[in-house]
Amino acid sequence: MRFTRIIIAAALSAAGSLPVPAAPIAYASNEGSGTVSMIDTATDKVTTTFNVGGKPRGIALSPDGKRLYLSDQAANGVLVVDAATGAPLARTPLGNSPEGIYLSSDGKLLAAAVEEDNQVLLVDTASDKVVKKLKMRGKNPEHAVFSPDGKWLYVSSEEADSVDIVDLAKGEVVKSVKVGDRPRGIGFLPDGTRAYVAAENADTVNVFDVATMTVIARIKAGSRSNGVTVRPDGKRVYVSSGGEGTVQVIDTASNAIIAAIPVGKRPWNMAITPDGSKLYVACGRSNAVAVVDTATNAKIADIVVGALPWGVAIR
Repeated sequence: MRFTRIIIAAALSAAGSLPVPAAPIAYASNEGSGTVSMIDTATDKVTTTFNVGGKPRGIALSPDGKRLYLSDQAANGVLVVDAATGAPLARTPLGNSPEGIYLSSDGKLLAAAVEEDNQVLLVDTASDKVVKKLKMRGKNPEHAVFSPDGKWLYVSSEEADSVDIVDLAKGEVVKSVKVGDRPRGIGFLPDGTRAYVAAENADTVNVFDVATMTVIARIKAGSRSNGVTVRPDGKRVYVSSGGEGTVQVIDTASNAIIAAIPVGKRPWNMAITPDGSKLYVACGRSNAVAVVDTATNAKIADIVVGALPWGVAIR
């Protein structure tokens, strides 16, 4: 018995000496200053600013948190940098005016919406090479988001009233669905059954049944609805309202808006921590990232970053 107690005590001692996992890091792309702000989500303070140059907009982080992807609208490409140091690792030419970029759930493919070429490019992240060019039906694609199972790509085009749905196995648009004027942000529920798409000029959020590729509900949202982010448990969807300076909170069980949170000027794209406790909102005209406590649906901090923050990615 004494030997057993010694073993248990040693195990507890070893466990107590293990390092405490670090809080997630948030990265904000600042298109006006050509920088990326690195934010410690434990303190909600900027710890580092990377000078990347150009006009960084879309932002994505590899699943292992080591590579940061940025669409550079000025250089018409995707810049890959070391997420810890900001050192450049690769650059992939895309086309005229790239905007939103998104990784597949396994991190093997990156989808880049290229506005002026009316296409979405698929980049192999192992080689940093374009492996597929997808022509869109809509004009000026802005967001191209993978479904969780990797079968579909939903693409919103800002000069359109529809969302193009790409069957990735076929490598082509198989359906365009009307959602209202100027579709913007897209978010899938974690189980992939539904997708939420904001239509900016229609001030609505469209709810898609992914299996049937149809809109099953339209939710009246805030003025100039654009960015969409889904809580990891799938119970809430967050939609930024650029015209009102708020974030609308949608309860996915009822598809009703349960809160409107003031956050700042021209809230745009957003990201949420892996545990779903904090939402980080790029507020372009405030030159800040607003932090929302998702338990209380209240803003708890404003983090001054670079000029015109466009998006946020979180490890």
